Amino acid sequence: MATELTHAPDREAVIATIHTLIGQLGLDPDSEGLAETPRRIADMYLELFEGLRLDAAAQLAVQFDEAHDEMVILKDIPFYSMCEHHFLPFHGTAHVGYLPDGRIVGLSKIARAVEIFARRPQVQERLTSQIANAIETSLGAKGVGVVIEAEHLCMTARGVRKPGSLMVTSAMRGRFREADTTRSEFLRLINR
Repeated sequence: MATELTHAPDREAVIATIHTLIGQLGLDPDSEGLAETPRRIADMYLELFEGLRLDAAAQLAVQFDEAHDEMVILKDIPFYSMCEHHFLPFHGTAHVGYLPDGRIVGLSKIARAVEIFARRPQVQERLTSQIANAIETSLGAKGVGVVIEAEHLCMTARGVRKPGSLMVTSAMRGRFREADTTRSEFLRLINR
């Protein structure tokens, strides 16, 4: 799995590598228009991959005792991620629901967990599972459902070039997987 850091990023080494890459592409990396590009690209990657240095479970640890045992959903969470195969962006929306078992979490914490997992080199299937697993484990939820819809630039801007195509993935845990009525309610409430 490519989502674990083996060492802390060396910003200066990243800048030097990008400088070399630009030259290897036949461009002049020291020209006026490209002189600052290696620094900008390095800083962009460090930002886009900041999720490698953050712990989503820590976000979900801020919980509250609550007797609510009905479905809780946060839908239409926008996210941006990077395809680990081409280092091109994919972006879309995540829909997250869970059935509490005596504990709830602040909705902003769910959005933050989505953001942390998205800010890593990813494949959408893994991203979907990571979000579901983190919520199930952190909250001890009776069920979790995650649906992600995203457009992948590795497919729309290059290769097959089919703009507007959306990939949809889902992960169902506990009662969302076991009970058709629970899964159907979740999908209906997120308008899917």
